[in-house]
Amino acid sequence: MGESKRKPKGALVQGDVHGAEPQVVDTLGERMPVRWDSGAAATPHGQLVFFAELLAATRVFDRWVADCPLTYSSGNAPTQRDVLGTLMLGLLAGHRRYAHITALRGDVVAAQALGLNRIVSEDALRRALERIDEPASTAWMRPALLHSVREALDKP
Repeated sequence: MGESKRKPKGALVQGDVHGAEPQVVDTLGERMPVRWDSGAAATPHGQLVFFAELLAATRVFDRWVADCPLTYSSGNAPTQRDVLGTLMLGLLAGHRRYAHITALRGDVVAAQALGLNRIVSEDALRRALERIDEPASTAWMRPALLHSVREALDKP
């Protein structure tokens, strides 16, 4: 099992409007055409590409990944980006348990939108997050959270 290794054919699909020109969205992974076509395969998280475009423009996700204190010494370990991207996809999908990550594993479009090589398993995600000690986690997350709201805090 695991996610598909093939790239999806055609555009990301979101409904039923025939003949519409695709809208090109610059995501963290690549430029993705978005069009409505009821006859093609689709991602259940279709609006994700627009959020990924916001993340690409602001570089928030890239900074969050770069600052993460998670490290591996094994060449077989997943990348930080794959682990944190899987976590973000799970949160955006409303998942509240690690076991729900399994539902994301076949969504190649969502992985591409965040620039992931793959969506990791729930076990790999759990083990990765356990590797980050609490003080390091706080030192990583607190500035990231403050950065995301700092501009709003200066406004009346």
